[in-house]
Amino acid sequence: MYFAKLLLISAKANVIDTEAFLTAIDRIPASVYVMHEKNEFRLPQHAHKKGQLIYIEGGVAYIHLVDKTLIIPARHYVWIPKEVKHFIEMHKSVAIISLYFYADDDDDHPFFNKGGIYPINALLMQMLSYSVRWEGDVVPGDKAFPFLAGIKNILPEISRKALPIALPTTENERMQPVLKYINNHLFESLSLVTLSHETGFSERTLTRLFQATMNISFLQYFKLLRMVKAIEMMLQTDRSISEIAYTLGYNNVSAFSNIFYQLTKTRPSEFAKQLLL
Repeated sequence: MYFAKLLLISAKANVIDTEAFLTAIDRIPASVYVMHEKNEFRLPQHAHKKGQLIYIEGGVAYIHLVDKTLIIPARHYVWIPKEVKHFIEMHKSVAIISLYFYADDDDDHPFFNKGGIYPINALLMQMLSYSVRWEGDVVPGDKAFPFLAGIKNILPEISRKALPIALPTTENERMQPVLKYINNHLFESLSLVTLSHETGFSERTLTRLFQATMNISFLQYFKLLRMVKAIEMMLQTDRSISEIAYTLGYNNVSAFSNIFYQLTKTRPSEFAKQLLL
């Protein structure tokens, strides 16, 4: 496989040579670099000089940025601006389409410098599917270049509603046991009082730490984490909306649906339908 040869993947450890990877992508600044990979892989945190479009077919993937984690549901793609540090995490083998675009015109539209997760439409899906016939650098003058450039050109027009599910993260050492406890007790009726008792921090200290390190309250973080888990369940299980709601600790579906709508501007039933389209 071209990708495997180019990136010098170790067959034993499945380690990717990040330097070779970035060199290959950025070697020709004016090109569109096309990559298709059908096996799970994970690069360490990195950045490149081109903007990146990632579409993941099936499963669920996470884009870890410096200050937040994005979850990519099915039928959605992510745009990562140039020079943004990130790494991708997946939990099972899925098909990936990655296009790395020249960045000399990125300042022509604010879309290219802000990034986000967007629902894919039929036009973009067809264009991405057609792009599988190419691999590696496609440079100006190649017959394929206008087609791939056309993909970049339509993104600002078709990508007006970003999915607002981004989970803030922090490397603050004091917060790590707190976040770990929340994640391990996500299905319980966790309160700030309980969290304070179990972690040894006062409620006042916890409140201050959440705001100072992630600019969010404990309750907001807890709700958001639950919604991320709900989306994971929609993607990875056959559970109904009511089963997901009760699993996450909600006493009724209405309360779960209202919070889901507050964060995504879509009802969970409608969101689940979109994943199946």
